Amino acid sequence: MPLPVPRPDDPAAVPHSSPLLRTGAPTVLKIVIAGGFGAGKTTAVGAVSEITPLSTEEYLTEASADVDSLAGIEAKETTTVAFDFGRLSLPDAPMPLELFLFGTPGQDRFVDLWYDLSRGAVGAVVLVDTRRLESSFTPVSFFEDIGLPFVVALNQFDGAHRYHPEQVRTALELPAAVPVVTCDARDPNHVAGVLLTLVDHAVNSAATTRAGHAPSTNLQDA
Repeated sequence: MPLPVPRPDDPAAVPHSSPLLRTGAPTVLKIVIAGGFGAGKTTAVGAVSEITPLSTEEYLTEASADVDSLAGIEAKETTTVAFDFGRLSLPDAPMPLELFLFGTPGQDRFVDLWYDLSRGAVGAVVLVDTRRLESSFTPVSFFEDIGLPFVVALNQFDGAHRYHPEQVRTALELPAAVPVVTCDARDPNHVAGVLLTLVDHAVNSAATTRAGHAPSTNLQDA
């Protein structure tokens, strides 16, 4: 069994002004890992999970050829049909955390399942494959519509063009408040850093709401 992934060395992962800078028993949080078909969700959950991840992958067949385009990801042979699950403990984070990670299936036809997986979540990570940017619009719109805080993580695939995060922000029409970062979904420290960025963003979003902004309709407390 893999050891818990340590907090990334990057001191900027959680700003010193963050509300997370407090001590106490580990806080348990649910996080959704979303993104388009083939964006790297199963890889990310598996890379960072300290337990053997639960995966519901099935082989792609000719029956799905008309709806699951493999353009740009021709080597892909399997797809998630329910969800992935992993767990990550971060005892050395500014606030000790225990994260439950739920990876969604990527195809638009599973949107109804995304609602179920988002219930009780503190926030979401939207993994983006810049080779297939169009597949990211649906998950971004989904989390905007339900009011769940999210961050966008550009998964740096081998051989893919490296876009600046602000270029992708513009392409996806993301508000300035939504963090956009780069990562390698195969690297546990990269994924842990993205998760910490999300937690910080979610806590700050909640603090802003408590400060007087009208809360949006969402599934966080469902």
